[in-house]
Formats: sequence, structure tokens, C-alpha cells
Amino acid sequence: MLLICALVLLVGVAAVRISTRSGLPTLLIYLGIGVAIGTDGIGVTFNDAELTQILGYTALVVILAEGGLGTKWSEIKPALPTAAVLSTVGVAVSVGVTAAAGHYVVGLDWRQALIIGAVVSSTDAAAVFSVLRTVPLPKRLTGVLEAESGFNDAPVVILVVAFSSQGHMDSWYTLIGEIALELAIGAVVGLAIGWLGAFGLRHVALPASGLYPIAVVAIAVIAYAGGSLAHGSGFLAVYLASLLLGNARLPHWPATRGFAEGLGWLAQIGMFVLLGLLVTPHELGDDVLPALAVGLVLTVVARPVSVLLSTAPFRLPWREKALLSWAGLRGAVPIVLATIPMVSNVPDSRRIFNIVFVLVIVYTLVQGPTLPWLATRLRLEEPEPADLGIESAPLERLRGHLLSVSIPQASKMHGVEVGELRLPTGAAVTLVVRDGTSFVPLPSTMLRRGDELLVVATDPVRDAAERRLRSVGRGGKLAGWLGTGAS
Repeated sequence: MLLICALVLLVGVAAVRISTRSGLPTLLIYLGIGVAIGTDGIGVTFNDAELTQILGYTALVVILAEGGLGTKWSEIKPALPTAAVLSTVGVAVSVGVTAAAGHYVVGLDWRQALIIGAVVSSTDAAAVFSVLRTVPLPKRLTGVLEAESGFNDAPVVILVVAFSSQGHMDSWYTLIGEIALELAIGAVVGLAIGWLGAFGLRHVALPASGLYPIAVVAIAVIAYAGGSLAHGSGFLAVYLASLLLGNARLPHWPATRGFAEGLGWLAQIGMFVLLGLLVTPHELGDDVLPALAVGLVLTVVARPVSVLLSTAPFRLPWREKALLSWAGLRGAVPIVLATIPMVSNVPDSRRIFNIVFVLVIVYTLVQGPTLPWLATRLRLEEPEPADLGIESAPLERLRGHLLSVSIPQASKMHGVEVGELRLPTGAAVTLVVRDGTSFVPLPSTMLRRGDELLVVATDPVRDAAERRLRSVGRGGKLAGWLGTGAS
């Protein structure tokens, strides 16, 4: 069994390269691996929906944590109001329109139609984060999509659980109250644990750099558990806690980011392969047409209507609304949520799972590869960022920090002399790496695009040094004197 798992993992890693060259979404490749191993392939029988749900939730926690750690607060902050409305009002509109299609077009009863509407109304964090790595969208759109995919899992899970419960369903106003309460509790718990975790890691020097990534992931998992134990949304808690941790300028951040990204890929591979194992391909034939019908309504009616209504107060340009309408990517999350009615023994729950599975496969093939093309056609390309990349590692014995600063092509630090940086006392540029060659700079050394600087700063002036570096990067040598480049 260990050998099979290791081989599947290696094939999954190789599939990333295949996906990059072919343009085929990795989701489909991983699901294909699971199907190939399953009952209609090699013959491995797996039908434990409850275990799939548990492992799927676990993988989703890791994926949300990785997404939160990689999200820049400066990009997501302006998008929060739009994303919040999309994740609540937008979800409600999408559920209603899609459920109506399931009932009147496909012939499902209202409970089954509402379950399908709720399941497929969640954009998939793994799919969105993966696509945004390769599509250079404007920061506002990137922030909206990232925040929406991180936020909307929480209300959707609450709806699916409510619709799948046995007996009489709660009234709509009761559901709204429950969703609001759980989101509020999850937000408070996530922000509190994220702040405490960041504070601790910034003030406690661990004996090995490899401990920082482990501690960060552990804090994210604690946020999920704390939110759930407090009867709030654990998914919202883990995303917000990770968002705080990812923007706290923690020590050894490159190692932490790489570790989290590796865990995220592992979670995706394991979750998708497991879902591929759970499906029985020869049973999907009768559900292809219903899935296409529901997916068509979701893609060309429900999602655009939800975007138009949710963004109406924010006056977004029509091009951005068009891209948001097409960028409602689905992935493994809807398939994982489709196991909830199976575990709850909802009638025809297997059919619900099959419809969702086919819908995700077909529309992932349609939407994912065409999103970069649409962004280009709508002229929504984003120029290269001009902000500096600053990484920090603690120097415990010196009670200071070593800052690694990268100067991008568009930075206004180009042409500034080292002495003109005017760093605070206790901070100094100790080394410049240029074109693969390193040298100790003089005050008259002129900095260039592409340079990497090593700056040593003591604890009391570290934050001031970072603010000054970012200020010069945005406003040039006169930043501060002319009121430009504020951090």
C-alpha cells in the first residue's frame, strides 16, 4: 500500500509538469489517476463516503491555509467588501437560480435541487489559487477572487449540511441567522489566533529554521479547530488566521512559504485522487445530460446574475464583471461537499454526487483553459509589480534581522545611491548581489534594477528600516521629503 501511495504521489508531481505544457487542469489529471486506479480501472474498490468527507475537509483546511499565507493584504484589503457580498448575497442568488434549474429542468425534488445548488455555488480555492498563479490579473480582481474563494466555503458548507439534514428544514431567516453567527464566530476566532500566533513567532527565536513552517501550519489548524469548537466556521477561521500570518513578515518566510505550498500540492493530489476512486464511471451515463443542463444554467445565468447583483454597489467596470462572471471556477470542493448528503443518507444522494462530478469535470475543461484568453481579450493584463520583495531571517545573538531585498524592474530604487537610502541608525546595507556577483557597497554605490541587497537591522529599527526601503522603492530618493512613497 505504501508503494502504491508513493507511486501515485510521484505521478501526481509529474502531472504538474504535464499540466503546464498541455494546459490541461491538474484537477482532471489527478481525478483521472483516481479513476484509473478504481473499480473501472485497475480494480481497487473504494466506497467510503464518510472517510472521503473527513479527508476532503482536512485537505481543504491545508489548501485554505496555503492560499491565505500566499495572499497579500495590500491586494485583498480593497476587495474585501466586494468579496464579502459575493460570498453571501452572491451565493444565495446562485443557489436559488441553480436549484430552480435542477427542479424545473432536470426534475429533481426541491431538497435535492437545493443541495446541488448549494454544492456547486462554492468557487474552489485550489482551482482559483492555481489559475491566479499563471494569469496576470489586476490586483483588485485578484483580491476579489482570492477572498471570495476563501470566504464562500463557510456559508456553502452550512447550507449543504442544513439541506442534507433529516426531517424538516429550517426556515430561510433561521438559516441566515445561523450563517451570520457562524461566520462572525469564525472570523473572531481566526483573527485572534492568527494575531497571537504571529506575535509569538515574531518574538520567540526558535532553535531551527525548519520549525517555523511547522509552527505556522499548526497555528492554522488550531484556528480551524478553535472555530469549529466554538460552533463557528472553521474554514473562515483558518483562512483569516493564515492571512494574518502570511502578512506578518515572519522569520524564515521563504522556507515557510515553500513548505506550505508543498503541503497544498500534497493535499490537492490526495483529495483529487481519492475523489476519483470514489466515483464509478460506468454509472455516470444517465447523469451526463442533467449535469450539462445544471452546469449551463450555473455558468451562463446563475454566476453572471450573482456577480451583477453583488457588484452593483461597487461600480466595477463591465470588463471586470465579465471576467468575474467567467472566473467562478469549480474544483474538488463541490465534489467533497457532495459527499455530505451521501453520509446523511439523503435519497438519491449517489445521483447528486454523479451530477456534481460530471458538472465539475466538463466545466473545468471549459472555464479553466479559457480564462487567460478571456483576460487578454478584455485587456485586463497586469504590469509587473514595482514593490520590493523583502524577506527576513532572525540573527539571535545579534538581536537583529537579516533582510533580503529584491529590486524589481519597475522600482524607483533604480538609480538611488546606498547613502541616499537614509536607513535608520542600526541598519545598514552590507552586501549587494548584481548579475551573480556580490560586493560590499560604498555609500556612493548606485543601485540598479535586479539587484539583491542584504540589509542588517537591529530589532528596534527593523520595522522602520523596512518602511524606509519600501518608501524609496515606491517614491525614489526623495520619498518622505516630498510626501511620496508612504508605506
